[in-house]
Amino acid sequence: MDLHSTYPGVMDLKWRAQKRLPKFVWEYLDSGTGVEATKARNRAALDRLGFMPSILHGPQTPDLSCRFLGQNYPLPFGIAPVGMSGLVWPDAEGHLARAAATAGIPYSMSTVATQSPEDIARHLGAQAWFQMYPPKDEDIRRDMLARARAAGFTALILTVDVPVASRRERQTRSGLTSPPKLTPRLLAQVAMRPAWALGMARSGLPHMRTLDKYISGPQANLPPTAHVGYLLRTSPDWDYARWLRDNWDGPFLIKGVLRPEDAEPLERIGADALWISNHAGRQFDGSPATAEALPLVRAATRLPIIFDSGVESGLDILRALALGADFVMLGRAFHFALAALGPTGPAHLIDILAKDMMANMGQLGASTLSGLPPPIPLPHLGGGSSM
Repeated sequence: MDLHSTYPGVMDLKWRAQKRLPKFVWEYLDSGTGVEATKARNRAALDRLGFMPSILHGPQTPDLSCRFLGQNYPLPFGIAPVGMSGLVWPDAEGHLARAAATAGIPYSMSTVATQSPEDIARHLGAQAWFQMYPPKDEDIRRDMLARARAAGFTALILTVDVPVASRRERQTRSGLTSPPKLTPRLLAQVAMRPAWALGMARSGLPHMRTLDKYISGPQANLPPTAHVGYLLRTSPDWDYARWLRDNWDGPFLIKGVLRPEDAEPLERIGADALWISNHAGRQFDGSPATAEALPLVRAATRLPIIFDSGVESGLDILRALALGADFVMLGRAFHFALAALGPTGPAHLIDILAKDMMANMGQLGASTLSGLPPPIPLPHLGGGSSM
């Protein structure tokens, strides 16, 4: 089957994923929090960014390579961390890590993934990033960092926009708990999705394997959208970020930055890059769109900037780069690809994004990413989708 004729865009993968996932899994993957206004703002803000096409440049083969944090990459995007990836598809972390290694792009694994650093070590490429949800206990912290280093993770991500569990009302209404419990209601949904059910029957229901080492005995009752990691974690402060910087010997990335006034203090504590993110609208429904925050943070810092939230196409990647980002990460889109096509999905998505970038750069007469013109404002016409 020619995947490009059947699934030529991210939206095709998204629609296919929804048809293959039980409703409670779909709600976990696709939902935001509140009335999902932030999720919609992310999409609308990107749609308002356009470019003026440029003509008569002759034949071009756009170069999509970039240099970021001292490394050369063939593409300016990578795979963002998503907790409980294995709920979306069996061996999700393995499939994503292998696809990233093959493509030469970064793969980010969450502390609350369904595989551990040791599980995933043999699949990692040269650029593997570990996202830390911050443990309160210093001994656990040190051990977790040591495990990440030993597995082959080269960069550390501190996610700072999850001080507490969000509500995620759609997810709660779906009946999903953590760890997942297959109630009769959920079993009825599973029965309607045989491919997902067969995969889970083989692999077993997922749980957060990285944390197995640190949690034993009965688990306290937690809110529906919280998870066992909340029994270990703390809400980080500036001293916590400094401690991590002092105890990690690779690139240190701060994820969840939106305020320009935070840039200079983060520079002082030794952050190597700022990650503009509103958690794709999953944490706080009163947040500005990341495309609105990006130029303000860009003006406040010389540090490299990573961008995420709402990215649905190669054109969106170009928009973010032209607005001042140095690198772009996608989370939901890679999981849509997995759910839609299984192991072949991530590589197909990478190809979709690269081809879309090249087609749009051809319209702009831009042969390199550094040659992208500045974006121009477009009227908002409504419609569109929201990741």
